[in-house]
Amino acid sequence: MLQALIIFVAQLLFVPVLTLRTIMMVKGMKEKAAALGILEGIIYVVALGIVFSDLSNYLNMVAYALGFGIGVYIGQIIEQKLAIGYVSIEVNIMNRNDELTSRLRDEGFSVSASEVEGMHQARRYRLDCTARRDREDEFIQLVSQYEPNAFIISYEPRNFKGGYITKAMKKRKAKRDKREARVS
Repeated sequence: MLQALIIFVAQLLFVPVLTLRTIMMVKGMKEKAAALGILEGIIYVVALGIVFSDLSNYLNMVAYALGFGIGVYIGQIIEQKLAIGYVSIEVNIMNRNDELTSRLRDEGFSVSASEVEGMHQARRYRLDCTARRDREDEFIQLVSQYEPNAFIISYEPRNFKGGYITKAMKKRKAKRDKREARVS
């Protein structure tokens, strides 16, 4: 019974670490991904070693599977809470809304506005915005206050070059580097 509990807890740790390692890898954070990979490997070997030491113990196998499934759920919750990275958001609205655009900019969101053509040559306005992922819900709520019928779509960009967000990222990196230099 103790072995099954150890396996279950190991899986509860393993899968969220696997999730975070994958995110770090996709986001290009090589060093963090490698460190998490080492931890992941240790947990994996320990849990599987216990399972394979007695293949007639079905309780260990069930603990492994349950821990894995619940670990996937926990990993997803952790990923959503961390919200690492940035999101590009397109907002399509019926009419030009300078008040909304100004408010978004005042709140620190980058906004580019353009007139676009919808179905049957209807004129629409599109806002192209970029934000940190942890501010996506805030952005959507803000837009919904001004434009309840807005069409909003978001996706994660892979790269940045130039623009408002790049400047903000450089400023944050410079501040972080200064703090780290003082600590050293």
